[in-house]
Amino acid sequence: MHTPSPTHDIHVIGGGLAGSEAAWQLARRGFRVRLSEMRGTGERSPAHQGDGLAELVCSNSFRSDDDEKNAVGLLHHEMRRCESLIMAAAATAQVPAGSALAVDRDVFSAEVEARLAALPNVEIVRERVDALPESGPTIVATGPLTAEALAGSIGRATGADSLAFFDAIAPIVYRDTIDMDVCWMASRWDKGETKDYINCPMDKEQYLAFHAGLVGGEKTAFKEWEENTPYFDGCMPIEVMAERGVDTLRFGPMKPVGLDNPRTGRWPYAVVQLRQDNKLGTLWNMVGFQTKLKHAEQVRLFRTIPGLEQAEFARLGGLHRNTFLNSPVLLDRTLRLKTAPHVRFAGQITGCEGYVESAAVGLLAGMMASAELAGRVWQAPPRTTAMGALLSHITGDAEAETYQPMNVNFGLFPPLHEVKKKQRKEAYTARAKDDIAPWLTALG
Repeated sequence: MHTPSPTHDIHVIGGGLAGSEAAWQLARRGFRVRLSEMRGTGERSPAHQGDGLAELVCSNSFRSDDDEKNAVGLLHHEMRRCESLIMAAAATAQVPAGSALAVDRDVFSAEVEARLAALPNVEIVRERVDALPESGPTIVATGPLTAEALAGSIGRATGADSLAFFDAIAPIVYRDTIDMDVCWMASRWDKGETKDYINCPMDKEQYLAFHAGLVGGEKTAFKEWEENTPYFDGCMPIEVMAERGVDTLRFGPMKPVGLDNPRTGRWPYAVVQLRQDNKLGTLWNMVGFQTKLKHAEQVRLFRTIPGLEQAEFARLGGLHRNTFLNSPVLLDRTLRLKTAPHVRFAGQITGCEGYVESAAVGLLAGMMASAELAGRVWQAPPRTTAMGALLSHITGDAEAETYQPMNVNFGLFPPLHEVKKKQRKEAYTARAKDDIAPWLTALG
């Protein structure tokens, strides 16, 4: 056991979703937490725009909230069972998104920060940390855009180069600049009574012209050190998808299936969907439209989309380079750095991908550190649960040579070959819910 500082029991570096969740889990168990966040010192990462804790820099969606047939929905369920700060703040900041969980990003960030600031044993310090602490319990949750000095310190401690990939950000449109005489409100297949998406229809000619514009549009230039960095498939820029084939988008983010245009009674040839981004309903993001097109090119091209001819953008798309550890090699089963076990890592820097996954790994890191500080043996969640499957992937189940960022998915779960394929999703979630109950009871 490592000796805590006189002023705190553990130091959490990074105030994003993972760091905030880790600090919450530690503090609610009675430990004193110093939470360091660089933003607020006059410095920000290339992707952040504000100084609030747990800022959402890409989409405002936590994806599906269906805990019966969806792996990320199951992860939501498990985190709620663990009294997650991130899930509680999401409930307060929720905006309509059909079966998905989406939030007003400003309300969400403010709620996370307010709840942490209200805890007397959490000290939020606006400071840049340039090196891994040489001693004392530490959780590093600096995310995929770790500042250069600290990234260098991590590299020296691991003795290995970090892997890297590109992540792209989707544009946001002001609602009152969308032409609703052209667009219409609907969810795919009109499930339930909600019509949570704005749909912009395209005919074949419009689609082909738009596709050509994406492929031929002027993109952000790569720096020399970025040229061999791969994209993460879950956040692929729209123009990179377009380059894979003329119909790729029509089977992806521009899929028209199940969306009847009320003016024609038919599905359009392609469709662009927008999802509400804030509680007021004034901002809507372009679903699946992450992009590295230059800003002027984005405005020109996106205004060729029917219904968006007069669109004004609250934010245009962007591109940033993400870094992550080769965790199966560098971390032990409790997320500790093998060469410096007083340091744990959490969040996207470990190679998980997605808001919820990042927060879940922060939650687990906080629980692990709490057990260690209390002198208790840590028991990992069963691999049959969403949290257990994600943790197992990060800390050893994945192939180190091909390790890449991963969203939670049923492919990470122990298989149920004996269950019919159509029933497996429900079987995975039912098994997970059965198996997590005794684990939570044992945690007390």
